[in-house]
Amino acid sequence: MNNKSLKNIQINNRQYIVPERPIVVICIDGCDPDYLNAALKVNCIPTIKHFINDGTYRIAHSVIPSFTNPNNMSIATGEPPLVHGICGNYLLDPENGEEVMMNDVKFLRAPTIFKKFQEINKKIAIVTAKDKLRSLLGAELKIGANHARCFSSEKADQANLIDNGITDVEGWLGLDVPDVYSAELSEFVFASGLKLMEDWQPDIMYLTTTDYVQHKYSPEDKKALEFYKMIDDYISEINEYEVTIVITADHGMKPKHKIGGEPEVIFIQDYLDDWLGNSKAKVILPITDPYVVHHGALGSYATIYFENSNDINISRDKLFKLPEIEEVFTKQEAVERFKLPSDRIGDLVIISIEKMTIGKTATYHNLEALKEPLRSHGGLSEQLVPFIINKPYELPSAPYLYNYDAFYYACAASEKH
Repeated sequence: MNNKSLKNIQINNRQYIVPERPIVVICIDGCDPDYLNAALKVNCIPTIKHFINDGTYRIAHSVIPSFTNPNNMSIATGEPPLVHGICGNYLLDPENGEEVMMNDVKFLRAPTIFKKFQEINKKIAIVTAKDKLRSLLGAELKIGANHARCFSSEKADQANLIDNGITDVEGWLGLDVPDVYSAELSEFVFASGLKLMEDWQPDIMYLTTTDYVQHKYSPEDKKALEFYKMIDDYISEINEYEVTIVITADHGMKPKHKIGGEPEVIFIQDYLDDWLGNSKAKVILPITDPYVVHHGALGSYATIYFENSNDINISRDKLFKLPEIEEVFTKQEAVERFKLPSDRIGDLVIISIEKMTIGKTATYHNLEALKEPLRSHGGLSEQLVPFIINKPYELPSAPYLYNYDAFYYACAASEKH
């Protein structure tokens, strides 16, 4: 296809302008607006400050649940989970009733923006911190040195030409693969993005980090400020390549612990077993992933399946009365409010108050694995995220602006300048 003359392209339910210059979308995992506010106060992010003052800055909404996988795939498809199907990091598989990670490509129900742009001969670069996202982001891409490069910091030492379009990443970049629980895992993402821009000049690039720092440090902490300074330094260099940059986040981050540091958690499965009897209801925690040191599988969103439909309303009324719970939605209410796929959520969806997380039972979670006072996400209190463009552009604000509008507005803003 001759993409030189193509002005627009249909991707899922939207018309995208075909950009003539490269676009870069950056998802800073866990970047609550408070982190940018703290960094701005001490003037350690001059490039981002310039974008805010002379480009465009709005507050947007993430999708709910405000977890990594559903939001990254919303950004990657330009649509909410109702369309692309990824509604958590973890689910009860409706096909077999098993609890599994939702990182298999079989769960994806819509093509990515990357796939559709590749079909008109755009070069695609995707770098993610954790490998759990790589296969979903790279779904159905033609991988190769002249087509797409898609790899993770976590497994960069295993990258190969067939699966990733690149090999010997460590030698190419001059960096060793960092520990998965480190700020350096995200720095590896930015270093790779800059190197790709220097060496390969992709048309469409997506960089997505890990929220290790945000789980561990508050916005004013020195380590958090150093982290954002690092990000700003790389963005400054990437910005030199006449690209359109959009910076957003998959979710915010809030403290979820007591004054002494113990996690704030309500064990919902224990309540349900007490009300209904053992095994009459099943709590699923969609935040669950292999990286439990971050959050101990404790977030502010959960979904509940009931054996007997008569127990749904009984439990809903009881859950509403718990002071730790902010919202309780039926399946249909959750589908309508949050645009979720009905077959991949339970009979009820519950969201805790800002400082509280939801657990299964007191014996299920290994809270000793938590190395720091708990900071987590998943609920409405972590829905606000930054939305920054390195150029002036007229944007709406939340609730009319979502993080998954990132590529749409990156393409639109690219045409204006």
